Amino acid sequence: MKTVIEPFRIKMVEPIRMTTVVEREQILKKANYNLFLVPAKDVLIDLLTDSGTAAMSAAQWAGMMEGDESYAGSKSFERFEKVVKELTGYPYIIPVHQGRAAEKILFHVAIRHLGSRQPMVPNNTHFDTTRANVEYLGAKAIDFPVLEASQPALRKPFKGNMDLEKLENFLNQHAKKDVPLIMMTITNNSRGGQPVSMQNLKGVQKLAQKYKIPFFLDAARFAENAYFIQQREPKYNTKTVKEIAQEIFRLSDGCTMSAKKDGLVNMGGFLAFHSKKWAMSARSLLILTEGFPTYGGLAGRDLEAIAQGLEEVVDEDYLKYRIRTIEYIAIRLIQMGVPIVQPPGGHAIYIDAASFLKHIPRSQFPGQSLVCELYVRGGVRGVEIGSVMFGANTDMELVRLAFPRRVYTQSHVDYLLEVIEEITKNKSRLHGYKITYEEPIMRHFTAHFKPI
Repeated sequence: MKTVIEPFRIKMVEPIRMTTVVEREQILKKANYNLFLVPAKDVLIDLLTDSGTAAMSAAQWAGMMEGDESYAGSKSFERFEKVVKELTGYPYIIPVHQGRAAEKILFHVAIRHLGSRQPMVPNNTHFDTTRANVEYLGAKAIDFPVLEASQPALRKPFKGNMDLEKLENFLNQHAKKDVPLIMMTITNNSRGGQPVSMQNLKGVQKLAQKYKIPFFLDAARFAENAYFIQQREPKYNTKTVKEIAQEIFRLSDGCTMSAKKDGLVNMGGFLAFHSKKWAMSARSLLILTEGFPTYGGLAGRDLEAIAQGLEEVVDEDYLKYRIRTIEYIAIRLIQMGVPIVQPPGGHAIYIDAASFLKHIPRSQFPGQSLVCELYVRGGVRGVEIGSVMFGANTDMELVRLAFPRRVYTQSHVDYLLEVIEEITKNKSRLHGYKITYEEPIMRHFTAHFKPI
């Protein structure tokens, strides 16, 4: 059979409030043309993010009922720790309330240990919170994506890779004391959700060991990345996704993890280490900012849900369905002539807004124009991944449509395609935007816009 069906049945539903174009025009204006400021109740299909928006399974909800809410040493933490250790191989596991908390603690620990006046953190591509946490501490976030990552229409299997030559040149030029760690984001969210190959991960590990610099993963979408390795790297065709994921983790010295993605939960994450010294420093900071080390800002029921989610996410029927959904949308959009990042990633479709709206210059934010039109025409909420989000730290103007896990059905997908088809026919009418208010850090969350 060629048809891929959802590998689950729906047990509970949530109503969607239907709105009109006229209503949505007023809602968007009131929100200052920033989709982050639009109330969720006024959104028909919410593709703003895949973070914390998953539908949890019956087993996860059942586990939450068994959550042990003891302050210290709960049995829910014991189950959580056991599952994470078996998956990752790291001996020190620290729960946090979400990924950015793990990033904050990690970079405080790493940069404090370093003692450099100008620390620099290389990555294949930093995402927004990662970059912000690095730069907040006075360090410099540096990206080394491969060349093909900047060519949306180019079809290559692992466009999320790190440029190993640039990384080694960088490490050659800078003293060890200036580089607290090397990061790798899997999959590479800022570059179209593109996966990283096992060969590339091994190449980064080799350089990290050569220069004696710790190597960490941003592992929020580790299962999707492992699935792409299984499908696209011949050596791994016969291995299970879980086996591949375990090999990935064992290449590194630790990781940050937003369980709100491939943990299949609405809240939670963890920070993990091989180094006992770093782990002890991280735990001290955790107690100050998140909570006791066996709950880390989470309820016991959250720890139960994460443990179950990490077991479910490596199910290959689930991953096949999820990746195939994105592929289906990509094929339809290409047939319409809509330029997208190819090949499609695992969690989202990325529309190349600069190519789609050639009449709108980058200075007028073509991505923001498209996300506004998607909302007005169809009640669809996406997010700009371009000059609004990254300023001068990007060479692409993308619109990301990120799909919550196990939430929307085929009819929702087909409706989305109809909305994009209508916009495509009338795209010449779209106009640019200017920013009328912005914060100095992560402006895209709260900025105000005005149509030009």
